[in-house]
Amino acid sequence: MALTLKERQEFLAQPHIAALSVAGGPGRGPLSVPIWYQYEPGGEPWVTTGADSQKIRLIKESGRFTLLVQRSEPTIRYVSVEGSVSRIVPLTDELHVEMVERYLSGDAVDRYLKQAANFGDQVAVYLRPEHWLSADLGSA
Repeated sequence: MALTLKERQEFLAQPHIAALSVAGGPGRGPLSVPIWYQYEPGGEPWVTTGADSQKIRLIKESGRFTLLVQRSEPTIRYVSVEGSVSRIVPLTDELHVEMVERYLSGDAVDRYLKQAANFGDQVAVYLRPEHWLSADLGSA
């Protein structure tokens, strides 16, 4: 059964790991990778990546990407959102901390941020939601 707009936005707002997919270029399937994301209902989901990464190069080339989140318990449920890039901005310390605290807590936040200092320049990529797919398939 398809989810309502409110249900899919609330589900996407939970801290799942997403699969990001973007066109992989001529003769290639899409690049699909697991990724952390941030989202608040009614807003634009955003992800972070290296400023020189393959992901950002492909996202810039295609101008769009998809995020897919899923769970298997207590019911099988998924939400997929696809759309165009609304903006790409340098990753600020505030945005970085917001993202990391979504997935980690306590000392793990500081340890991750200390390690991330070696990642090089990062960007935040915002998705303008245009197409949604979602379902709750009932109990597994």
